[in-house]
Amino acid sequence: QVQVVESGGGSVQAGGSLRLSCAASGFRDSTKCLGWYRQAPGKEREGVAAISTFSGRTYVDDSVKGRFTISLDNTENTLYLQMSSLKPEDTAMYYCAADRGRCTACSGGNCYPQTYWGRGTQVTVSV
Repeated sequence: QVQVVESGGGSVQAGGSLRLSCAASGFRDSTKCLGWYRQAPGKEREGVAAISTFSGRTYVDDSVKGRFTISLDNTENTLYLQMSSLKPEDTAMYYCAADRGRCTACSGGNCYPQTYWGRGTQVTVSV
């Protein structure tokens, strides 16, 4: 059974940085899709960034492009989201998600996983 567990959230002032980690386990082979979503209070969940080892592609939402970087340590099966130049509107619960094989949620040119979910880690950015 695939499991993903997030860590690294916290509170930071605007302009600061945080790095989220997602420990992924239970994959039977190296082909996977791992990604980050976020959900702010009163808003819908949105995809932030994802990596597909099947296609070798990285997807990053326009709202965070240039500020957030997604990376995958295949040896440790750990997904990272380096967040810089944080803004108050980045405040949200951040979730790690995974798919075996290909990413299964594609829209607007970006593809994300949607099968396995973590419990989330809170990121709060103050002015």
